[in-house]
Amino acid sequence: MRERMLAAIAGVCVMIGAGSLPLLAADAGPLLVKAKTSPSAAWKEFPTRTLDALADFKAGAHETALSKYGGRADRKVKATGFFRVEKVNDRWWLVDPEGCLFIHVGVATVNPGKSPAMREALAAKFGDTAKWADATTQLLRTCGFNGAGAWSDAPLLRAAPQPVAYTLIWNFMSAFGKTKALTSQQPGHTGYINDCIPVFDPDFPAFCEKRAQALAATKDDPWLLGHFSDNEMPGRLNLLDKFLSLDPKEPGQAPGRKAAEDWLAKHKGAGASAREITDADRDVFRGHVFETYFEITTKAIRKVDPNHLCLGPRFHSNEKTSPSTFRAAGKYLEAIAVNYYGVWTPNAETLAQWTEWSGRPVIITEWYTKGADTGMKNSTGAGWIVETQKDRGLFYQNYVLALVESKTVVGWHWFKYMDNDPADLSTDPSNRDSNKGIVSIRYEPYAPLVDLMKALNRNVYALADYFDSRR
Repeated sequence: MRERMLAAIAGVCVMIGAGSLPLLAADAGPLLVKAKTSPSAAWKEFPTRTLDALADFKAGAHETALSKYGGRADRKVKATGFFRVEKVNDRWWLVDPEGCLFIHVGVATVNPGKSPAMREALAAKFGDTAKWADATTQLLRTCGFNGAGAWSDAPLLRAAPQPVAYTLIWNFMSAFGKTKALTSQQPGHTGYINDCIPVFDPDFPAFCEKRAQALAATKDDPWLLGHFSDNEMPGRLNLLDKFLSLDPKEPGQAPGRKAAEDWLAKHKGAGASAREITDADRDVFRGHVFETYFEITTKAIRKVDPNHLCLGPRFHSNEKTSPSTFRAAGKYLEAIAVNYYGVWTPNAETLAQWTEWSGRPVIITEWYTKGADTGMKNSTGAGWIVETQKDRGLFYQNYVLALVESKTVVGWHWFKYMDNDPADLSTDPSNRDSNKGIVSIRYEPYAPLVDLMKALNRNVYALADYFDSRR
């Protein structure tokens, strides 16, 4: 059965060599792909750069020999037995446990589906979850992926004959907030009263230390890349105003209110009022909130697991424009996770700025687009909508080329492995009816998408060399 599954996977991911799938004629203008932000929005055309459009680059001409982890075996630095980061010349890299320079090319939420339809399809296609894990890691590797992002089934994937590097997410803040009845479900993430995380609560450090004890189980595993501490915490510019408006009579809100009042008095003088607050003050306070969070959570993590990367809470909101927040992150994290939506092509200045502010490299931990050719409504989630699965693949190439060109991005996680099941209403509101996966809920890969992903993924190290040679 395993041989039949692997043969089917190989058939899906047909090797795309130089010129085997012409994406842009030599005499044509820029490739344009239609996309929109919601089902009701108008289509717009976006210039889209692809592998075949790169001058003087021949895909497949210089495929790089790989380590067992997926690092480039031709360039090695100091090996520590675990993943780490290092800047070599003017490019940031991850370094795999063998010392090979490494870019983390991953997919998030790699797990067997939980809905009745998904479970039925898994039983019919694979038989059991162990065989699913075997086939899925083979699919990822065949298509040039070397890792699994947040919410993946790490035990299953790790037990497969050929595992991939994986990450873990611990939800320190959201779990703590729930114990205090301070949270609510929002699309894609946990919400907090007034958008104020209860980081100043005196019980938070002890909670983190207790929760971090679970990290002991994987602290010596070389396949573990690192830890996400939370997911998408609020970081609006007016966070100081929001903390100052917390109810001082409510036990769950009072510590945050007092912390903000104390901070304001220290930085603006005793008796300072909200009318005297500037946007510069607001950003400094926002950095203070996140630095307090980073200090507590990374201390708890490293007390149990000193070996693996701390990747933070997956920035997604206005903190992406906050110098103070990134400076705080750079003091405690080895690489900074960012969920980067709302752009067709990642902005080179933005990517450089994040590293300039923090002094650290970046991993893009969520981004995707949805195809209109599946019949799904595609009304949930932050990703673009495009017309076809091939367009999804073209978007992938365009987006990733910008990441590799940046020299500050050391990896990315496409969101996600499997489509939403529209019949499953138990899921997060942002994951209800959309074509986000590289496979359907019947575990069938979208061939036009994954073929174009593979074409780029298999050339990722050659592309890094290509962009480095052009500057």
